[in-house]
Order: sequence, then C-alpha cells, then structure tokens
Amino acid sequence: MGDDGTLTGEQKADFSDVYGRRDPRGYFRTLIPLGYQVPQRARPVVESVLEEHPGTVLDVCCSYGINAALLRHDVDLDELGAHAVAATRAELTPEQVIAEDTAWFAARRRPSPPRVLGLDVSGPAIDYAVATGLMAAGWAEDLEAGDPSGSLVDGLAEVSLVLCTGGVGYVGPATFDRILTHAPNAWVLAFVLRVFPYDDVARALAGHGLVTEKLPGTHPQRRFADTAEAEAAVHDVRLLGLDPAGREADGWFHAEAYLSRPR
Repeated sequence: MGDDGTLTGEQKADFSDVYGRRDPRGYFRTLIPLGYQVPQRARPVVESVLEEHPGTVLDVCCSYGINAALLRHDVDLDELGAHAVAATRAELTPEQVIAEDTAWFAARRRPSPPRVLGLDVSGPAIDYAVATGLMAAGWAEDLEAGDPSGSLVDGLAEVSLVLCTGGVGYVGPATFDRILTHAPNAWVLAFVLRVFPYDDVARALAGHGLVTEKLPGTHPQRRFADTAEAEAAVHDVRLLGLDPAGREADGWFHAEAYLSRPR
C-alpha cells in the first residue's frame, strides 16, 4: 500500500480472459506484442538455484506451464510464442492443439529435466499444462481464500523450490504461508514486479524459518499496455521509494528477484 492509502499495482491491465481458455494461443497473441519475457529472464536464475537445491518445483500462478516448458525443454520463449500463434494452427480445436503440443514438447525434452508441479486458479490452464506433459501434476486452487486440498497437501510435501514469476500481487502472504506449512523443505524464488512490495510475503516466509535476500539487478517483464498503466507504474514505484529511471520510465514493468532459504 502506498503512503497515500492507495494499493500499488492496482492499475495493471486486466488479462484475465486469456487464462480461461483451453490452450495458450490467446495468451501468446496478447502478450507477444508487449514483449513479455520474464520467464526467459528467470530461467538461468532458477537453474542456478536448482543446482544448489535440486528437487521438485512448484510453479505458483503457473498459467499454461510456461516456466515448466522452458525449464524442461530445449526451447526459448520466442520459439514457444511463434509455435503457439503459427497461422497453420489458427483453426485447430483445443483438442488438436493439445495433441500437437504434446508431441512438440516431447521431441524437445531435455535429458533429466526437473519435475514441475503447478498451482493456478485457472482450471483450463492447469489442464493444458498437465495434458501436454509440461507439468507432472497441477491444482486449480485459490490459497488466498482457503487451505489446500488433500491432494495438493500431498504434492507440497515433495516440493524443494517454490517458484513465482509475476504472481505476487495476485497472491500474497496467505498463499505462501499455506504452501510452506506443507512444504517444510522448500526454498522460495519469486520475481516480483517493482510496483508491489514484498515485505509482507518475506515476513510470512520468516515465520517458516526462511531468510529472504534480494538478488542483484532487475528483470524486464513486459511493455506497458497503455499510458494509464505506465503512469500508474511510475507512480507506484516512486511510492515505494524506487527510481523508475531506465526501467518503468522507459515503458517497461521490471521485476526484482527474491530468494528465501533457511539461515
């Protein structure tokens, strides 16, 4: 919350409609023109953390499994997007897209890729990611609103790394607290847009014995969708005591990476 009582980040464009479809074609058609790139920027950081603390990844706000696609396959985000929006696929049914993508990903799978689980409020996005083999399992649950299901609790017990690349702001301390209650060995790696504070999440993680450090640098997420979003972002980062020069003032959302692990 800003010092004038307004919630930071509240003027972000609403793309919720693209997450309710049965395949990611609409997702990529919407985000490619905005230069969406934070999953690609995040991948080397995630891989470095997994080298130090290997195991199962839980991707929070996973949508269609984009992080899983990048971590588990020899593809980059540009290739994913070009494949998704190819003109030859425009008339395919969702069932045909899922069948095509299952084979496409299988042909590009890395040797011994990390195991990835997914959590998102969108059932169709979860279903796509599991059906295509991007994720081993997924749950369409809202942990801001309530405790995890028994099935999710069982899955959380296996998790070594909780990953979130842009979901903070949609989810907050309640979600992370409920996850860590059932994932006692997990570290947390979160890429957080600079329009959102992370202190409240870090405090929740501290309650589970995790110490949070901000990693160096920032990571561009996407260009602003319109002037109103740009002006709001510059306003919000200034409220948080940050300098928008070279980042939000240049027309881009930027994220900071936070790593939380035991002392």
